[in-house]
Parts: sequence; C-alpha cells; structure tokens
Amino acid sequence: MAASSGRTWSTLRWSDDGIVLLDQRRLPTEEVYLTLTEVEDVAQAIESLAVRGAPAIGCTAALAVARAALDAGARDAEGLRRELEPVFARLERTRPTAVNLFWALGRMRRALTSAPAGFDASQVSQRLLDEALAIQAEDVKTCDSIGRNGLELVPDRARVLTHCNAGALATAGAGTALAIVRAAIRAGRDLSVLADETRPLLQGARLTAWELARDGVDVAVIADGAAGALMRAGEVDLVVVGADRIAVNGDVANKIGTYGLAVLAHAHAIPFIVAAPLSSVDWDAKSGEAIPIEERDREEIATLAGQTVLPDGVAVRNPAFDVTPARLVTAIVTEAAVLRPPLPASLAAVRPPQV
Repeated sequence: MAASSGRTWSTLRWSDDGIVLLDQRRLPTEEVYLTLTEVEDVAQAIESLAVRGAPAIGCTAALAVARAALDAGARDAEGLRRELEPVFARLERTRPTAVNLFWALGRMRRALTSAPAGFDASQVSQRLLDEALAIQAEDVKTCDSIGRNGLELVPDRARVLTHCNAGALATAGAGTALAIVRAAIRAGRDLSVLADETRPLLQGARLTAWELARDGVDVAVIADGAAGALMRAGEVDLVVVGADRIAVNGDVANKIGTYGLAVLAHAHAIPFIVAAPLSSVDWDAKSGEAIPIEERDREEIATLAGQTVLPDGVAVRNPAFDVTPARLVTAIVTEAAVLRPPLPASLAAVRPPQV
C-alpha cells in the first residue's frame, strides 16, 4: 500500500510563541500540541515522554537552549553564558541513555562559546537559534538519507518487524527505521510492517501503528512475546530498529526488548538491521558496557491503562533500554552509508572529523 506523501502533523517545531511539541503521551486517542516557553517545562516533557526518540530529544533540547537565550536578561555574551549554564545542566539530566541529547547540547555549547568577540547577548542568542534550527533541518535530511541508504536491504514483499517507535515521531523528519520503510514504499515495493506493542509504554502499539496507519502503510500490532513464533512460522523477513546510542565496537542500545529480538532473529537467520544517524554514535564508548541504562519509574510496570496490575508490595525492575552486541547486528544504516561487519572498522571509516 502506498504511503501518503503529505503529513498533517509534526513532532516538533519552533514558533515565536514557544516550542511546539506533539504530546505523545496522548496518542493514539488525542492529537494534542504543547507550546512550551520554560526550560523546566521542556525538561519535564522530555522526562515524561511527551517528546521521545533520541533525535527528537536532541532537537528539542537545542530549541530549549535557544528559547532560554532569547528570553534571558543578560546584556553581554559573558552574562548570557553564565545564565545558560543551569539550562544546559537541567537538560543534560533528563534522559541519560539517548546520546543525541548530549550531542545536540554540545553543538549548542560550541555555538555559544565560539561566538565572535564583540557580539552582544542578542547576537549570540540569534546565533543559538540559528544553530538549533540547523540541527532540526539536518535531522530531516539525515532521515531521508537513512531511508535511501537502507533501500538495498529491503526486498519486495518484505514483512518488516520493528520495535518501539523509530519513526517520524522520534525525529524531526521521516524517522530512522521507518524512514527505510517509507523509502521502500515510495520505490514501489510492496511491504507490510509488524509492530511490536513494546511494553511497558506501548510505543509500538500507540505510536508506530498510529503514524504508519496515518500514512496508509499496511501495519499490524503484535504482542512482544509473539515475535519468535511469527519468525518460526516464516512471517518475518527482516527486523529493523532504531538506536539511542551506539558504541564504537557496534554494540547498540535501544528500547528494552531489542536484544531479545536480535537473539531471535539470529536464531532464525533473519537480518537484524539498525537504523540511526551518526549523532547516535558515542565515540567515547568502547563497548555497550559503557552505555548508561536509564531505569524508569515503577508505575510504568505496575499499571496499565490506569489500572494496577501488580499485587501490593511486589518489586519492579524497569530498565528502559538494553544493549544488543555487535555480533548480532547484520548492518547499521546511517546517513553516510550502510555499515556492515566488522562494525568497528566500518564505524571508524565514517567517523566525522570533528569528533
């Protein structure tokens, strides 16, 4: 089924009134937009998953710095730097695993500290806004490049299994994993998507299914535990997922449950594809052991649709991410190229010169 070429909704955008975010906590039943002007409100939107997905988090944080700069009371560049320091610190505390957050804030810091001598606060603020909007615009192009590069991995009539949401809702553009799906459909390939529901917060059922259905893509939601049985039945041709952080050896951190899918795909000789921008690579992390894993609130496990599903007093473990070792990854699709094993060498070959 052909995907729609026009999109009537947006994940995030800049406006003079504030940073406009589609509140993903309300999907799929309500399409509600938040207009935020305060850094604390943006930080809480990131922490509560009103906005989520590593590239979208990075874009949002950059816009928050720009907004804070424009609203600051400082008159000179040095005063602005001092005023923005707690802004950076607050945003850095929101989500520890998604490296795009720190990558985007790093770019904003460099734009702030490298402003030409003699710039006043208003000129530096405009420089920060320009940088934030550039990060957002680059993400749109990056998503398109990931989609084009990933085409070679998608056969006609492919049945694609995905996990969590690595689509337009997770980026400023067409997504990472779902950018490949969209590119394949635009290229005329007949394919369908199986979306893991992705417990505990159902990002696959609530978000991936919502955006693909809006685009007219053939999508069905499955329980997380059904993936292995469907692979064994020959109903999955490839697995495509996103990433929140990639180590230089090719280990990949993504939504909890991804590692299990990779093991299942390996057992059934099904390609396991990771789609992510180079901004998701942590060039300081030698392996997945160096990636911090966020542990989220007990209530995300203990409740479902507002109803308590656990007995009182029962403990919960709620890691938000897991790490898939490089040996289980068939390829990593980036905006630069499709990277194949040995992944350490492939990643080193596309490392940007400034990092």
